[in-house]
Amino acid sequence: MQQKPDYIIAGAGLVGSLLGLRLAQRGFRVKLYESRSDMRKADISAGRSINLALSDRGIRSLELVGLKQEMLQHAVPMQGRMVHDVGGNLQFQPYSERPGEHINSISRRTLNVILMDALEKMQPDAITFNTELSSLDFQNFESVFQSRNGERFMHQNIPLLATDGANSVARKELMRISPLIRFNYAQNFQNYGYKELTIPPAEDGSFRIHDHSLHIWPRGHFMMIALPNPDATFTATLFLPYEGKESFAVLQTEESVTDFYSKYFADSMPHIPALTKEFFEHPTGHLYTVKCHPWYYQDQLQLLGDAAHAIIPFYGQGMNCGFEDVFVLDQLMDQKLSGEELFQKFTDSRKINSDAIADLAEDNFIEMRDKVGDPVFQRKRALENRLEKFDPSYFSKYALVTFRPDVSYHHAMTLGRMQDELLMQICSSGEEINDASLPEILLKLKKLTLENSE
Repeated sequence: MQQKPDYIIAGAGLVGSLLGLRLAQRGFRVKLYESRSDMRKADISAGRSINLALSDRGIRSLELVGLKQEMLQHAVPMQGRMVHDVGGNLQFQPYSERPGEHINSISRRTLNVILMDALEKMQPDAITFNTELSSLDFQNFESVFQSRNGERFMHQNIPLLATDGANSVARKELMRISPLIRFNYAQNFQNYGYKELTIPPAEDGSFRIHDHSLHIWPRGHFMMIALPNPDATFTATLFLPYEGKESFAVLQTEESVTDFYSKYFADSMPHIPALTKEFFEHPTGHLYTVKCHPWYYQDQLQLLGDAAHAIIPFYGQGMNCGFEDVFVLDQLMDQKLSGEELFQKFTDSRKINSDAIADLAEDNFIEMRDKVGDPVFQRKRALENRLEKFDPSYFSKYALVTFRPDVSYHHAMTLGRMQDELLMQICSSGEEINDASLPEILLKLKKLTLENSE
């Protein structure tokens, strides 16, 4: 007879698997239900996008479970943005002037497989696949899961941790009882979809374009990016409006796609040999933000990851934010919190920060597609790099979010926006910024930091 679990987890994606592993390491018995097939046994997608940007918040969480080094062996470091203009000219914008500060391109599948393998080494029967949450009975503290073959799994009086993604069934169950708990829910779709394409290796097996960069082709109201993979491929992603002059609506034939790329992304075309084939075979993904509150119900249910706070991918923080959820929950457990008190403290801590990174991601979408090619913005980025080199204790908004996990998302947003406003004013003045003026600028920035300390 199987031992009764201490926690049920809906979803064995990245956050669910990390959460299950950490709880197992703490001595809890866990049971995970995953609606998809086991990706280790079938050639299926592990999620919406192929590769992700792993940065310090996510790395800290992987270090917590002892998997930091193993994961980084499968990652490609990206030192900055390589901006491609319409004429094919390149400009490199480093993420940081401090040694060791970079983000990492890593396969979603690789991450998920390593996490699931580590969990099953501790608890071999922890994950049941092809089975999803069917219903919740809050009155009787009961969760029901249904498998594809019709088998039902029922659990009573066991807390449910829901990491079942942006389309969370558990969240819909909270919406069902929304008058009881005053549940608020907002879903905001961007007028943009995305299409993933492949840049294969060169004939000699090397990378076709610079391998330690996140490549961006900004074109005002649309763009393409490309992230490197360890096998010398790149995953290129086109972000384009659904409707309008330049949109998915007008790209209906191979000729229209070829003409579009020839006009806007000409330097990329030799590197995407299967452009039209993949364009029409690959699905068009959607971009949307989910905000809701509260994330829990009594001591029965807690939402985490995308189930609580789905964000668009333009700060590279969706996975990192979800992993940070696990880190924060673990810290609260160190304080001997449990039950509803644990869930309430966790929600109070994370809600303000997940809202902040969701807002920053929407800001950064505009920055990536519109501003990285703007001369004033380029001056500002160059100034930030000079300031970091002159005084490594200065952190830009991007650096606060990406390289300072000790700084909350909310504080990074409020302080970072003030810093941005000051630096944009300085860079738009047209006056030359020499080295002698850097101490005065840093003094103003440090004053902002002191006035807005956490």
